[in-house]
Amino acid sequence: MRRSHSPTFESAGLSRARGAQKYTKKKIAETDAIFAQIKCVNEEADASETMLRISCDAKAVVKIGAFSRLGNSRVNVRAADHDFRGDEVVIPYGIFLPKYGALSLYLCRSKATADFIVDCLSSWWLNTKACFPQVTKLVIDLDNGPENHSRRTQFMKRMVDFSAQHQIDVRLAYYPPYHSKYNSVERCWGVLEQHWNGGLLDSLDAVVGYAKSMTYKGHSPVVHVINQVYQTGVRLTQALMAEIEMQISRFETLGRWFIDISCSQFREAVT
Repeated sequence: MRRSHSPTFESAGLSRARGAQKYTKKKIAETDAIFAQIKCVNEEADASETMLRISCDAKAVVKIGAFSRLGNSRVNVRAADHDFRGDEVVIPYGIFLPKYGALSLYLCRSKATADFIVDCLSSWWLNTKACFPQVTKLVIDLDNGPENHSRRTQFMKRMVDFSAQHQIDVRLAYYPPYHSKYNSVERCWGVLEQHWNGGLLDSLDAVVGYAKSMTYKGHSPVVHVINQVYQTGVRLTQALMAEIEMQISRFETLGRWFIDISCSQFREAVT
């Protein structure tokens, strides 16, 4: 009996380029080395009394309006069956302490730019540093997003300014591309989605209320609403960025993914 074969793209009259997308390998040459280095960096931070590790990332845009968002509700509510363009959106930005299970959420009503991110870090540290008087270095786990990667000139400038202003050393540790899900704060977003699934986020107050009432690892987050409007596209000239590069230290290998900023070089100027 002749065995039939599944049709190929060519026998079906389709070219492979048009019939299907070519599989893209979601891994770069440095991926394994980056993960190995992140493991070392995070373990060192968690074991040290003078280092504090935080995990940061922005969630996808949340539309405010009577949208169903494919959720289920135990109460009878009326929602739009299509997610039409909303008049207002918010972008949650999370700062999470993996060792302590503490989460802070900043709800941006503008754009989650480099300036917004560093403003959130600055506000968070001002409100948190009294709890960690022994800490002299922040180890920050991030993804390689467009507004906070290590070649983003405005972000790197603001992080140098942050270190100088607060007189604290900073180590930036980036997860490799396509692997941001391993960043600890990402797990908080799944919990938040489950928490407000089926609820109508038809106002900013509703978003804030759901965010405040969620729990992760037994704690509810501290929630802030940021009303400032942030300008997009802010960047440094090559000459100014060259000056910033002189004030940071990239790891000998994987220098794109691991950066140290020391506040010691700024102490004379501050005092």
